[in-house]
Amino acid sequence: MTTLMMILGIVVFVVGLLFSIAWHELGHLSTAKLFGIRVPQYMVGFGPTIFSRRKGETEYGVKAIPLGGYIRMIGMFPPGKDGRLEARSTSPWRGMIEDARSAAFEELQPGDEKRLFYTRAPWKRVIVMFAGPFMNLILAIAIFLGVLMTFGWNEQTTTVGRVSDCVIQQSENRTVCEKGDTPAPAKAAGLEAGDKIVAFNGQKVDDWSALQSRIRETLGPATITVDRDGVRQDLKADLIKNQVSKTDGSGGYVEGEYVYAGFLGFTPASGIVKQSFPESVDRMGTIMENGFQALIALPSKVPDLWNAAFSDGERKQDSPMGVVGAARVGGEVFTLDIPPENQIAMMLFLVAGFNLSLFLFNMLPLLPLDGGHIAGALWESLRRKLARLFKRPDPGPFDVAKLMPVAYVVAGIFICFTILVLIADVVNPVKIS
Repeated sequence: MTTLMMILGIVVFVVGLLFSIAWHELGHLSTAKLFGIRVPQYMVGFGPTIFSRRKGETEYGVKAIPLGGYIRMIGMFPPGKDGRLEARSTSPWRGMIEDARSAAFEELQPGDEKRLFYTRAPWKRVIVMFAGPFMNLILAIAIFLGVLMTFGWNEQTTTVGRVSDCVIQQSENRTVCEKGDTPAPAKAAGLEAGDKIVAFNGQKVDDWSALQSRIRETLGPATITVDRDGVRQDLKADLIKNQVSKTDGSGGYVEGEYVYAGFLGFTPASGIVKQSFPESVDRMGTIMENGFQALIALPSKVPDLWNAAFSDGERKQDSPMGVVGAARVGGEVFTLDIPPENQIAMMLFLVAGFNLSLFLFNMLPLLPLDGGHIAGALWESLRRKLARLFKRPDPGPFDVAKLMPVAYVVAGIFICFTILVLIADVVNPVKIS
């Protein structure tokens, strides 16, 4: 049964992956057609074609390897200076440029001269290239907000999970009390696991972050109002100063950093809490910020990935995952002994996170990514505006094909990184903690 659920989870993730890719390419396709650019192909996947059907001037299909997708637009790059495709050069770098230019004019038909991608105004090209990642962003936001507002978010609550027996400085990194340790104020006050703290010193508290702040700001006597089995009780506690972990302002902790603050002595329980729309938007902003920071930190993850793939290094929970690793996590989600709605919510979050990653990664201003084409169009627009400002001749379209050597280097680095992540996902995968 476990194997069956694992397979089911992988299949569900792959379906979500294929939909995300198709959704991305639909953004490019719809805007390209809107601006009159001819699109001969719309494909989901790479490699051999499994299925295709032509509708109008476009062939729609699915390929065997679900690691991406593409649409092919006529005239992605402008022709050479003489207005024609230049002869093949013996220079390998020049050859890359000419290959890219030649591919841009494949399937050129009579009447296509006015339907080429590069002939469109820069702002139209920006829209076409941005539309794909934007579709992923919209899908990610819709899923995140939908899950947060209808299902909830696993977070620390004001319910007591465990009461400390004694006062221990956080930096001591121990949980067992020793002779001479001071009893914890929560223990002395009679606080018990399962109590829901509803007020602190007469002020209502609804979330852990607010309660945590009030506890840390208090020294001396305090009144803790709890809901215990449906009955409210006031407990008297005498808070003391203790060394505790520094907080991040949202109820979490900053690893390895400590402060001295008021101390009560209990661990909050975690639970699924539905979020309001403002809370969901705020949470979504934090998720996007974390995603951006994770993208910037990718190069620093390479040593850990290498050690995880080729030695006995630990595969950290925040380690980058590829499609194989994410599919495996998707399979594990369906094997967890949790309610079905929790499994669905986790799977949706996984798909949403994948879409957010697609958006952030594709917006990098590097060819062959969408962001590289956007940067080229913006540079062309700037050049033309400067030329008009200084009354110089129109420099014409910016030849993005000249950047193809850089694109091949970027693609090579990405392929190497993808292979490294794939090996790590197979031999030392990230597992659900």
